[in-house]
Amino acid sequence: MHVQVMDHPLIQHKVTLMRMKETGSKDFRDLLVEITMLMGYEITRDLPLEDVEIETPITKMTGKQLSGKQLGIVPVLRAGLGMVQGLLNLIPTAKVGHIGLYRDPKTLKPVEYYCKLPDVQDRDFIIVDPMLATGGSAAAAITMLKNRGIKNIKLMCLVAAPQGVQEINKQHPDVRIFVAALDDKLNENGYIVPGLGDAGDRIFGTK
Repeated sequence: MHVQVMDHPLIQHKVTLMRMKETGSKDFRDLLVEITMLMGYEITRDLPLEDVEIETPITKMTGKQLSGKQLGIVPVLRAGLGMVQGLLNLIPTAKVGHIGLYRDPKTLKPVEYYCKLPDVQDRDFIIVDPMLATGGSAAAAITMLKNRGIKNIKLMCLVAAPQGVQEINKQHPDVRIFVAALDDKLNENGYIVPGLGDAGDRIFGTK
């Protein structure tokens, strides 16, 4: 499996807190933002830099700054919304799109019901979704971006099952996957085990 698991101690500690069933919606949301920020440091490691001439209180110097590469953040509705703010805290100039998918009850295939993206010209995109279970929705979201001419795509998830990683590897081997935890398996209902339950419900306090 081609996936990068971020094993930083702070990330692992916060994921454990999110897994606990007694963790309420507010703390769950706050932890998700914090973890997304920590993961964002790694996922943006390859952002290009350029030299810039500046003057400190002491002297003139050549410093480094981002070269202006345009970024887009695309949450998969609805749980992906919980990860957007963490990345915007790091990259305030990033543009945000949205993708909506639901699972057809007969075919069990993801069906698009909403897609709104910023200008895609020369823009790299990060798809965010807390859970990578079967991989069907994430694979469909990646396909939707590719069909609109987007070439450089990364996928950031909180918790993944091996089946989901393998599905993305199979359908989109060019897309790098970043996760905070790679769990054991899926159960008979399609939930990640040990997982953390339904991320959308826990973010928004629904059942």
